[in-house]
Amino acid sequence: MVSKRRYQENHIAPPPMDESWWEAVLAEDEAQHTPVNNRCARQGGAEPQKTGAQAAIFEAELVDWELALQLYQQDQVVYLQVTGFNRGGLLVSSDELQGFVPVSHLIETPCGDSSPEMWLESYQGRTLCLKIIECDQERGRVVFSERAALSQPGSRKYLLDTLKPGDCTVGTITNITDFGIFVDLGGVEGLVHVSEISWGRVHHPTDVAALGQQVQVYVIQVDQERARIALSLKRMCPNPWETAEQRYFPGQVTEAVVTSVAPFGVFARLEEGLDGLIHLSEMCQGENSAQPGYALREGQQIRVRILHVDALRQRLGLSLKLDGAVA
Repeated sequence: MVSKRRYQENHIAPPPMDESWWEAVLAEDEAQHTPVNNRCARQGGAEPQKTGAQAAIFEAELVDWELALQLYQQDQVVYLQVTGFNRGGLLVSSDELQGFVPVSHLIETPCGDSSPEMWLESYQGRTLCLKIIECDQERGRVVFSERAALSQPGSRKYLLDTLKPGDCTVGTITNITDFGIFVDLGGVEGLVHVSEISWGRVHHPTDVAALGQQVQVYVIQVDQERARIALSLKRMCPNPWETAEQRYFPGQVTEAVVTSVAPFGVFARLEEGLDGLIHLSEMCQGENSAQPGYALREGQQIRVRILHVDALRQRLGLSLKLDGAVA
C-alpha cells in the first residue's frame, strides 16, 4: 500500500467534478487515433474499422456482461488474447469477453526505431494478464489494463474506500493528455486536471511531467461509484498568490525568468507559480516590438518592473522599462 498522510484542507474550494475532467483514458483514443489494423471481424464479412474506444465498443457486442461486471467489481485478473490493434491500443478477446486495452495501459513501451504500428502489431496473438478498469454495458464498452493487473486483487476497492479528500499519496504517471495527467495510485488511476498542475501557467502537461515519473499528489475528490479520483499537484505546495501582494508592489524591480514568448508580449516568472505578462508596449525602446522573441528567449534571466499585482484574478503586469522604479 502506498503510504499517505492527511493534509489540512486548503481553504480554496475544490472545483466541481465536471465531465471535462473525466474524458479520461478513452477520450484521446476516440478523438485523435485512426485505425491501423482490425483483424477482429466476425465471420460473414469484413466489418467497418473503427478507432480507439469505438473499436472497444464495436467488439464488445458479444460480451458476457455478468462475468465482466463480476471481474470488475472483484478487481480480478483475466487472461485474454490480442486479436487486433489500432493506433489507440489493442483489441483483446476470449469466448466470453471482448474489449480494448489503451496504449497507456500497456506495461511495455516502444523501443528502438520501431514504429508504434509495428510495436502494437508485435502483440498480435499474445495472451495478456489484464484487469477491467471500465465496464459499461449501456454504452457497450469494456476497457482493460495490463498495468492495473500488476496490483493485488481488491486494491482498487481498498484505495477507493480509504482515500479521502485532503490526503496526500504517491503515484506514477501513466498517461499525459492535453487536459491533464493520469497517475496510477497502485490499482486505480487518478486525474490531475491541467488546472491543478501548477499555480502558474502551464503550456502543456508534457512541459512539467513525464511518463513513468513518480509524483506526490493531493486528493481533491473521490467518486467511489464511478471509480474516479481527482488529484492535484499544485496543492502540494502553498499558493504563492495568497501572499503575492505582501511581497510584490507596483514600481518594484526584481529578477524574473522568461517562460514564453507570444505575439503580444512575453511571459516571465518571478517565482514558482507567479507568472506575469510583459506587454509589447512595455518592452524597452530599441526592442523589435513586432517580434518580442527577437531579443528575449525562454529561460533568459531579466530584470523587470512590477506594474500591478492582482492576486484575486492571479494576474501580474510587468515591464522592461525600469524608469521610475522603486529602489
